[in-house]
Amino acid sequence: MGLGMIKAVLFDLDNTLVDFMRMKEACCEAAIHAMIEAGLPLDKERARKKLFKMYERAGIENQEIFEKFLKATVGKVDYRMLAAGIAAYRRVKAGHIVPYPHVRETLVRLKEQGLRLGIVSDAPKLQAWLRLAEMNLVEFFDVVVALEDTGSKKPSKMPFRQAISKLKIEAGEILFVGDNPQRDIRGAKSVGMLTALAAYGQLFKGKAKADFVLHSVRDIQKITNNYT
Repeated sequence: MGLGMIKAVLFDLDNTLVDFMRMKEACCEAAIHAMIEAGLPLDKERARKKLFKMYERAGIENQEIFEKFLKATVGKVDYRMLAAGIAAYRRVKAGHIVPYPHVRETLVRLKEQGLRLGIVSDAPKLQAWLRLAEMNLVEFFDVVVALEDTGSKKPSKMPFRQAISKLKIEAGEILFVGDNPQRDIRGAKSVGMLTALAAYGQLFKGKAKADFVLHSVRDIQKITNNYT
């Protein structure tokens, strides 16, 4: 493989550091239950399917999805239902933004090795920082590149190049860790980074092959121990 020294590790955020989809599903289930209690005329399963279909179209980060959902299902934004849904969503979210097991201890070890750490996420900037703050991980990261920084989503080269520029480290000396082969692995490879697939959080298949496969966050240390 001809690997040189690794000087920095960049991470995707959702389904790499945080179990995002599990959180999203729990929050949405609570919101749907609350909206039904407030008068939404759908059963739970139909409402869930409809909501997640709308997320697929509008994007999983869409902040107005419940308004759109209510317009589509009851013909208007019913504020009684909307408030019930949002309140339930927020209550559940507060307890569900948690890192995968061993994330914190791994970040501590990587810092002790003298590595610089960063995030490259397709999430909006505030959402990315909020997730880090809610997981109490802000202190570990030298660089955070989010959607507004380039206006481009992975696998575009732009977010990766932005991170390289901020780190001031050669691409070949950076390990990128992500769960999505087509977005994370393909994008990072296209600029010359080393890549590790977060198989423990992988939701999407893809043809892009990573240099390493991680079955736990802790596996990163095995790689960096050999190349720092």
